[in-house]
Amino acid sequence: MEATAAPVSTAEPLAPDQAQQLLRALAEPIRLQVVQALQHGERCVCDLTGDLDLAQSKLSFHLKVLKEAGLIRARQEGRWIYYRLEPDSLLLLRDWLDQLAAVSPAPANPCS
Repeated sequence: MEATAAPVSTAEPLAPDQAQQLLRALAEPIRLQVVQALQHGERCVCDLTGDLDLAQSKLSFHLKVLKEAGLIRARQEGRWIYYRLEPDSLLLLRDWLDQLAAVSPAPANPCS
């Protein structure tokens, strides 16, 4: 079986302030749980409140931060709002981390 290549970002490189905003948004445990809950597709706020055992007001605050950071996208259908991950932002962050790893020197061997 052939391995599939990971998606490649075609957008502009991530600026340091953008990286900081994305990392800050993901650093909060509840927001990381929200991102993980959305990894398999779009979810309604009503589902997220139940799955994450959060009050809607608390969840709404965290969704707002994730949306402002560009990590998620929202759409309204009737009275419900559905959220999904924004893959381009995740790809930009991944590419930025890959670049950091690629230029990091190998650790020195202290026993030599």
